[in-house]
Amino acid sequence: MYSLDINFLKERAGHQNQGGGNNKPTKPSLPTGSMTPIFIGVAVAVFFPALLGTALWFVQGQNASIDEKNVLLEQENQQLEAKLGDIKQIRAETDAIKTETQALVTVFDQIRPWSAMLQVVRDRIPASVRIESVKQTAPETIAEGQSTSNSAGGIEISGSARSFDDVNDFLLSLQQSPFFKSGEGKIVTAELTDSPIPQGLPEGVTVKVPPIVKYTIVSQLSEVPASELMRELEQKGTVGLVARIRSLQKTGVFQK
Repeated sequence: MYSLDINFLKERAGHQNQGGGNNKPTKPSLPTGSMTPIFIGVAVAVFFPALLGTALWFVQGQNASIDEKNVLLEQENQQLEAKLGDIKQIRAETDAIKTETQALVTVFDQIRPWSAMLQVVRDRIPASVRIESVKQTAPETIAEGQSTSNSAGGIEISGSARSFDDVNDFLLSLQQSPFFKSGEGKIVTAELTDSPIPQGLPEGVTVKVPPIVKYTIVSQLSEVPASELMRELEQKGTVGLVARIRSLQKTGVFQK
């Protein structure tokens, strides 16, 4: 006969496991994919502060570099300002030298040598006219601090002549010279007087001497620059002034 072995305990345990009515609840397990948002949040929380820190470090580095450049630019600016000040001083000194040079040029250009003036008078005096004195006259003034159009002055000549016509011819001859102003000369005085009796005549000898004209004339000097009268000055023997003017012309400060 066959025997039947039944293990009720085993069957019961299996039954209890299957039924689960009286067993303790087991912990639910989270699915693996649900951790991704946490990782993303942690990554974001770490990445952006790191990025911000890197950007801040970069900006600070750039600021430091800019500060260094500003310091260098400020130093260069100070150096340029110092050089600019030197340039301004040099320009001021140059302008002062130019002013002094121009004043010197003006003086040379206004010179009327007496040797040239006297030579002009000798060349233009008629044979019937005698000169007793020659002097230069200062420019006439019409008011205090104001001069007339003639800033060169003039020349005054006194002497004697045979007639009034001779005095007038002498004045007109002077006016034709480029050293004098045309039309601005005049006869100041002209009077008929007895001629002086010649000395050393034998006793008893009388000589009838015709009367003479005592005159004084003035003629205004021309304001034409001496640099434009080079030829006339050379002809009158004024070599020194001509040489100085030509030397200034070579340097460029005296315009030809």
